[in-house]
Amino acid sequence: MKLLTWNVNGIRAIKKKGFNEAIEAMDADIVCLQETKAQADQIEMENGYPYVYMNCAEKKGYSGTLIMAKEEPLSVRYGIGKEEHDHEGRVLTVEYDQYYVVDVYTPNAGEGLKRLDYRMKWDKAFGAYIASLDKPVMLCGDFNVANENIDVYDPMTLAGSTGFTNEERKGFRKNLLNQLIDTYRLMHPKEVKYTWWSYVERGREAGNGWRIDYWLVSPALKEKVKDVEICDKIMGSDHCPVLLDIDL
Repeated sequence: MKLLTWNVNGIRAIKKKGFNEAIEAMDADIVCLQETKAQADQIEMENGYPYVYMNCAEKKGYSGTLIMAKEEPLSVRYGIGKEEHDHEGRVLTVEYDQYYVVDVYTPNAGEGLKRLDYRMKWDKAFGAYIASLDKPVMLCGDFNVANENIDVYDPMTLAGSTGFTNEERKGFRKNLLNQLIDTYRLMHPKEVKYTWWSYVERGREAGNGWRIDYWLVSPALKEKVKDVEICDKIMGSDHCPVLLDIDL
């Protein structure tokens, strides 16, 4: 079984940049997208996936998550059930017989870390939501944090910047990695690959990236992971897709 996560940085924009062809080529059973930046009536998905679900932000042109699936889920949840955190369309959960798939677009701490306090509250609430799920979890998305030094191109210079503060890294570990496994590091402990590059700094051309997009799984699924691929040759967004191959 293959599952795909991709921050598309605007679903309407990326559909003009080879999105359909890339999705068809990767042929995942479940596709999880983040930062769709669209309302449900603004797009039409034509990818051969019969089941499509969107969690849209109240603010138009902002945030948003979307899941496309070949098999119909038992249930779909929008948000985490916390009013203060459920206005930006950041979490979408689909339930199957033996597991949940959770798609997340984690809030950024913001320029000058102006939203760091909110980010800390989010991390705690979201970690509690994941812990409340009663089946094994496959959690994916843009977590807006690089966990280890090898997950950024220049850890010394970037220390303390948004996405690489001690607070964000500790929050990620305490609230998520204490209950889930980073599958890319499980399969590729020392490999240096990135999933996001700054457009402003022309990071992709320079090779200056960050690994902030993940597939995390419950310990019960650890032995079922076959591989995780960072598809950094696929263009169209400032992020690249990450493909999980798991034997379920």
